[in-house]
Parts: sequence; C-alpha cells; structure tokens
Amino acid sequence: MVSATNGLHHIRVGLEARPYDVAVGAGASSELASLIPASARRAAIVTQANIGISVDPGCEHRVFEVVDGEEAKTMSTVEDLCRDWARWGLTRADVVVGVGGGVVTDLAGFAAASYHRGTAVVHVATSLLGMVDAAIGGKCGVNLPEGKNLVGAFWQPHGVICDTDHLATLPPAELRSGMGEVAKYEFLRRFDAGDTGWSSNGSGGVSLVDMDRVGQVAACAAIKASVVAADEREGGLRAVLNYGHTLAHALETSGGYGLRHGEAVAVGLVYAGELAFRLGRIDDAARARHHQVVADLELPGRLPEGSDLDELQGLFVRDKKALDGVTFVLDGADGVERVTGVEPALLRETLEVLR
Repeated sequence: MVSATNGLHHIRVGLEARPYDVAVGAGASSELASLIPASARRAAIVTQANIGISVDPGCEHRVFEVVDGEEAKTMSTVEDLCRDWARWGLTRADVVVGVGGGVVTDLAGFAAASYHRGTAVVHVATSLLGMVDAAIGGKCGVNLPEGKNLVGAFWQPHGVICDTDHLATLPPAELRSGMGEVAKYEFLRRFDAGDTGWSSNGSGGVSLVDMDRVGQVAACAAIKASVVAADEREGGLRAVLNYGHTLAHALETSGGYGLRHGEAVAVGLVYAGELAFRLGRIDDAARARHHQVVADLELPGRLPEGSDLDELQGLFVRDKKALDGVTFVLDGADGVERVTGVEPALLRETLEVLR
C-alpha cells in the first residue's frame, strides 16, 4: 500500500511478522529518527568515504567507514565491523544504520543480522540502485571469490529511506547503473499488488522509462514490496526479482569488463529475452521489447568485447538460485518466472547472439 504525507510516498512492505515502511521523495532523510527502534540508545552508521552524506538518527551515534566499492563485501569486513561495534559497546537493543548504495546496505544488513544474532538495521539508500532494489526486502550478504552474494541472510530492516535529493550527488555512471534495475522492473509490473497506484493499470500504462525520478523510485519500490510481502524468503515468487541477474552475476564474477551492476543487469535482460524467444516462451515482439527498453535507457545490450563465453557459461551453475542444473528467470505467457534445466547448447547459442 502507498500513502502520501508531507510530500513523501510511504510504501508499506506488508510482511505479517514485521512490516515496515519505505519513505520516498525529496527530503525523506528527515524521517530517519522516526524509524529508529525505541530501544536504541546508540546507532552504528555504516558508510563509505566517497558517499559524503551525513545523517542524524536522533540518538548517540558513531560512523564506521568501510572501503569503497564492491571490495567491501567480504567476510573479513563483517568481522571488522562486528569487532568495532563490540569494542564500542553496541548492544542487541541498539541499531545499525546503512548509509550508501547497494554495497553498503548489503554489508550493513548482513553484519547487523550476524551481530548478537540479530540487531535492528535501518537503511538510508543514497544510490538509485539502492533505492529501487538493494535496500528493500531484507536480502543481504557478501561475496566469495567463487561468486557474488554467496554468503548472506534474510534480515528485514525496520525502515528504508529513499531521499531522492541524494541522487543529485551521484556521478552519471552511478545513475546509469541504477537504471539497469529500473529496466528490470519494467518487466515485473504485473507483480504489483494493484493497490499501490503504481501498477500498470494504476499508472495508466505509463512506462517506467517515461516517469520522473521520484515516480520511478516509488514504482519500483512498490513492485518489490508486493513481491517481498508475498514471498519473503524466496520460496518461489521472489526469484522473479533476479530477472536478468544470472548473466549479470556471471559478468561481474568473471570481472575485467568494466561493467557496473546495473549495466550487467541490462545485458542480462536482453540475454533473458533472447533465451525466452528461442525457447518459444515469448514472441518476436516481446523479444524486441527487451532490446528497446534497454536502449531507451541508454544501457548496453551486448556482451563486452573479449567476453569469455566458456567462463560465463560455467559461472551459470554457481548462481545462487540454481536448483536443477542451470536456472534462469525468463519471460513467458504467464509473465516472468523461474525456469530450470535449460540446455547448455542453447545457452551458448544465445551468448553468441549477444557478442
């Protein structure tokens, strides 16, 4: 459900055990103190030096910086944070506040889930990618050399702040990366519960591509909230949120291509569309739409030059949603859904198409 107060959109993540709100709009950071648990005497603020955004949780707080970039998402960083918190005297009744993009919210969430077997966390998303996806839904974790996000937990936040004023500080490349996740949600519009006002019917069929920035963030957050409320721990439906991510994670794990996460997702969306077409799940118009949405957002739709197709295909089997051989999320007559057992020859053929 979406409500509007003080010029902000409040999107309810309607989990039965622990529902929470996502505040979206200019100046949303002013609501942070209201999201801090009443029991918290201290707030451990996790951020990165390059974020450069200060927040006031309304209680005693200390900033704990982690290294910049994806390199922060390691088990050793989690250990360092937990040890620093223990030395400071952070208790289970206190709170962790993640201030940053997807790297920070993933890391802060997992460290909070681990510390004292579960300490409250609130996220202040500062990147477009964090606002439309990473900060919402409680999935958090770190990477291993063998793959991305292979160690983690489900740990729902007490609330999420998406202050769109922060987007003005982002470099163009970071905004571009976030648009890859916006493109993903364009194909997930049917999963909106319908009472948010941002569904394909409620928005009059307006494409996410054509919405203003606040509209894009609120629409994506509403869709994700609906899916998470229906399937908190990815027992089935929630896997659709990984649309485009099987190839994306392989590209990120293989490294050396210079792609940001959202750019890799964009390539993954085009690949998923081509694969679904070759499996007879969608027609040529639907295949072409995958290309068009990605192109309209000025995102890449081809594999980077020099991509090692053998390596990429080998990484598919390590993807964290793999159940029965290689597992993909693909479009079809009933919309986007999980598909298992795709033949290796077809995977390779489709990779060749995206060279």
